[in-house]
Amino acid sequence: MVELVLFIIFGLAALFGAVTVVWARNPIYSALGLMLTLFSVAVFYVSNGAHFVAAVQVIVYAGAVMTLFLFVIMLVGVDRSEDRRENLPVQRPLALGLLALFGAGVLVAGRLVWVTGPVGGSGQEGTVEALGRELFRRWVLPFELTALLLIIAAAGTIALGLFRRGEEPGAGDEEEAP
Repeated sequence: MVELVLFIIFGLAALFGAVTVVWARNPIYSALGLMLTLFSVAVFYVSNGAHFVAAVQVIVYAGAVMTLFLFVIMLVGVDRSEDRRENLPVQRPLALGLLALFGAGVLVAGRLVWVTGPVGGSGQEGTVEALGRELFRRWVLPFELTALLLIIAAAGTIALGLFRRGEEPGAGDEEEAP
């Protein structure tokens, strides 16, 4: 019974967040709606016993990616007024029609029989221990190369952000004598 109540609460929260992402005029509200949806999905992972995936969901998506989104939104600037005229008048009714078709498809698929548990195997395939064993034995070189590439990309981004085109590094740091 508790699982059903949690599912209903966080299902409604995920739907509210997803609708906020699409319908909000302010990009900050859209980003916050996306964060609500991501946290709700993480709760679904926890309720299904996938604690590691839930942690990754919160750390990577709701943490790092949303920080990046908010940084870009603030960098672009949301304080300017925008032209809010509807340029695509058919887009909203078409989206609502596709939403109705998708909802009908979900209702039809919900009436079918679903397999919800493992059919065979040892039951060790999805554990954190099995993932760590595979990651640090068989995939350690690609893992480390990916980490190296991410560090290089971060350093390059910082360097591009610090230096402007045509300026020498350190230019403007000296004080001029009167």
